[in-house]
Amino acid sequence: MTTDAKAQTYWLEHAWLGTHVEPGVAVEVTGDRITAVRTGTETPPPGATALRGLTVPGLANAHSHAFHRALRGTVQVGSGTFWTWREVMYGVADRLTPETYHALARAVYAEMALAGITTVGEFHYLHHGPGGTPYADPNAMGEALIQAASDAGVRITLLDTAYVASGLLSETRGEPPNRHQLRFSDGTAQAWAERASSLKERPHARVGAAVHSVRAVPAAQLGVVAQWASERRAPLHVHLSEQTAENDACQAVHGCTPTQLLHDRGVLGARTTGVHNTHLTEEDIGLLGRTTAGTCMCPTTERDLADGIGPAVALQRAGSPLSLGSDSHAVIDILEEARAMELNERLRSHTRGHWTAAALLRAATADGHAALGWPDAGTIETGALADLTTITLDSVRTAGPVPRLGAETAVFAATAADVRHVVAGGRVVVRDGAHALVPDVPSALTEAIAVLRD
Repeated sequence: MTTDAKAQTYWLEHAWLGTHVEPGVAVEVTGDRITAVRTGTETPPPGATALRGLTVPGLANAHSHAFHRALRGTVQVGSGTFWTWREVMYGVADRLTPETYHALARAVYAEMALAGITTVGEFHYLHHGPGGTPYADPNAMGEALIQAASDAGVRITLLDTAYVASGLLSETRGEPPNRHQLRFSDGTAQAWAERASSLKERPHARVGAAVHSVRAVPAAQLGVVAQWASERRAPLHVHLSEQTAENDACQAVHGCTPTQLLHDRGVLGARTTGVHNTHLTEEDIGLLGRTTAGTCMCPTTERDLADGIGPAVALQRAGSPLSLGSDSHAVIDILEEARAMELNERLRSHTRGHWTAAALLRAATADGHAALGWPDAGTIETGALADLTTITLDSVRTAGPVPRLGAETAVFAATAADVRHVVAGGRVVVRDGAHALVPDVPSALTEAIAVLRD
């Protein structure tokens, strides 16, 4: 992903400026940055690229497992649990190579771009070859993802993930990885850190860390991952209390909740994001809030896997910033994730209006980017990265409301199919609903997934 340093102007018919919809906004861009925002511009200036509809900052997908996209449809057959779903997922993971992973991720990230996403947080734990044998380049799979993001025109934060055990046994020991998980494991957190340290950042790619879960990294090794991230001031993500079985196992071995264990081992902090945070105690919520650790909600996956509804309202009130992710990619639609977070809470509480449309858009943009280590993205203002996502206001879903209600229309009615234009880092990636770099995204997805079938 490269950007042209020349100056250009985008004219936004209607722009979401964080608090309100502003008509007629000219955004001047040099390279990948916004250099000026001029309101009161009723018509496109000479030479400007017109973006008609409602333009919001580029969306951030704060939690992705790219290879899970190959499961769409397949795992919706019949019934089951998270754990039966996981067995199907292992089957896909077993068949991936760096080449096939690149092809799949390129198509998946292109699908994200079509949905208005300009930055993805890839929670990456598929590191090695079959049986756990490292590739000649130990980071071949991670490099495939970084290249795929560039090829699809989006930025990436590669959250390289420590995953060394299949379950909890004691303070220092975990159950050995099963035959599928051998591809995920470096053996120890220290070996993980040594491998992850050789990953290099690029203009479109940042490198963060992740603890897969407290069941996948023994307690005595959690500090290694936390220290690695702290030394680099990098994002640190962790699957947290997604399943009650995780909580039960942690209580049995450590006598505390996963949140308490992470806190005691120095994992929680302002650059930390807990993903899901579904089954928390009041004390857990307080710990996350006091440490200002973030929460990434993934409602479409959480409902698809019957995980439950996390206490997002309480977490935000406690001080935990919210972001959104599409996780297993049952669908890729950050607008739907935002809408689902509010609507799930309505179903649970029997009341409406827990978040304004503005607050939900912030979770989908600025706070999502901050969680991924891009605090200079997610707003339309001078100095920010030039990321723009334009949503049509005249589709069958969005037609009717007045433009000043564009934020409400986008969050509560629009879908990814209503995204018309996307600019990422000053570069047009999607124009009139077509991807500029991947000409036929459906065919790319079909071909990449077909290779992975039994």
